[in-house]
Amino acid sequence: MGYVRLMAQPVKSVSPDARAPQAPAAASQRLKVRRRLASAAMELFATKGYAATTVDEIAAAAGVARRTFFRHFRSKEEAIFPDHDDTLERARAVLEAAPTRENPIDTVCRGIKEVMRMYAASPAVSVERYQLTREVPALREREIASVARYERLFTRYLLAQFDETAHREGSAGDEPLLAEVAASAVVTAHNHVLRRWLRSGGQGDVEGDLDRAFAVVRRTFGNLPVAAGGEPGGMPAAPEVVVAVARTDTPLPEVLRSIEEALQRR
Repeated sequence: MGYVRLMAQPVKSVSPDARAPQAPAAASQRLKVRRRLASAAMELFATKGYAATTVDEIAAAAGVARRTFFRHFRSKEEAIFPDHDDTLERARAVLEAAPTRENPIDTVCRGIKEVMRMYAASPAVSVERYQLTREVPALREREIASVARYERLFTRYLLAQFDETAHREGSAGDEPLLAEVAASAVVTAHNHVLRRWLRSGGQGDVEGDLDRAFAVVRRTFGNLPVAAGGEPGGMPAAPEVVVAVARTDTPLPEVLRSIEEALQRR
C-alpha cells in the first residue's frame, strides 16, 4: 500500500557574518580587550611604523598574551578596527526590528547610522585611525573589507523588500540590481559624510549632515515598490520547504501531484 506524507517546515540559513550570542558581561569584556589591543596597535603603528610592528609587540603593549591577540583578531591590520563586529550586529538588529510599514530605505538609513555613531563616539580615535588608513595600504584594504560587510547586509535586506521585476523592462537577467544599487547608494552617502567629517578633524554636526545626505538617497529610491505580497520592514522570513515521503514503488506522477497540491495549499 503506497503512502505519501508531506511536511512543511522552515529552513534556517546562517549568515556568514552571523556571530554567536554572548552574555552582556562577556561581550563587554571582549570589546574592552579588543579596544585595548586596538589602542596599542595604533600607537605602535604611529611611532614605529606599520611594517616594523609585530603582533607580539602589540600584545605586549596591551598587556595580553599572543594567543589572546589571535582570539580577537586574525592579523595586525585587523587590530585597529575593534568595533566593527559589534556595530554590524547592531545594524542587523535595526533591520530585524523594523516597523512593519517603514520604508525599506528608511530602515537601511537607520541601520547604517549605527556605524556613524561608532565613529562619532570617539572622534579623536576615529581621526587618528583615518590618518593611518590613508598612509598604510593594508589598513585601507581592511577598512574597505569592513565596509563591504555592511553593504552585503543591507543588500540582502533590500532584496527581500523590492520588486526587482518592475525595473527590468524585459531584461532576461535576474541580477539583484535594484537592491545592490540602493544599498550602495546608502553606504556611499554615509561614507561621503564620514570622510568629510574625519578630514575636518571630527568637528561639526555629523548626524545632521548624514540626514541631509540620506534625503538625496530617498528622493531617488524612496518610492520603489515592495515585493509582491511582501510588507515593508523586517528581515526576510526563512523560506519553507516541502518534504515528501513515499514508498519506492509509488508512481512518480502521483508523488509530483501530491507535492503540487501541498504547494498550492501553502
